[in-house]
Amino acid sequence: MSRDPSLKTSGNLEGKRNVMTRAERIEALKAEKKFDPKKDSALGLRKTKVTE
Repeated sequence: MSRDPSLKTSGNLEGKRNVMTRAERIEALKAEKKFDPKKDSALGLRKTKVTE
């Protein structure tokens, strides 16, 4: 039995992301020297827009 073409989802749900993941935010803040892993917490970081 074949699948109806309207049920295909590969690539259809992919879109532009609005904010970075926590790991990406930490790396960006480290590069800007605004985050020190020894004294700052990774929880409660502000959301940062993706600039690509």
